[in-house]
Amino acid sequence: MEVDEVDPVSLVVAALVAGAAAGVAGTASSVVSDAYAGLKNLVRGRIAARQIGAETVLDRATVSPPTWEAELVPVLTAAEVGQDEHVRAAAQQLLRLVDPSGWAAGKYVVDLRDAMGVQVGDHNTQHNTFS
Repeated sequence: MEVDEVDPVSLVVAALVAGAAAGVAGTASSVVSDAYAGLKNLVRGRIAARQIGAETVLDRATVSPPTWEAELVPVLTAAEVGQDEHVRAAAQQLLRLVDPSGWAAGKYVVDLRDAMGVQVGDHNTQHNTFS
């Protein structure tokens, strides 16, 4: 399954969060751990020269994803991580490994072009007021 429609930064964040969660839960096989480490190293290389403190945000986000995920998105966006085909491929591979049924079901294929007031992911809460 090719993932051209999903926002590439969201794809990378989802993969980093899923890889970190699998590691914390102790459910990561060596293949998943290696894929996660590879993705994290690719991302680290991409952001290291772009932004002071960006690597710290990456480290914090992968240790405590819910707390730091919001700070990770602008760092990855600024470093144009989503434009790197190697990073995208590594993120896709990690998601295939961590969540094969979700991947097969198209969970990570999201087209949000022209969308407004949208959250993507599991267990979100959103309150909208339209006037």
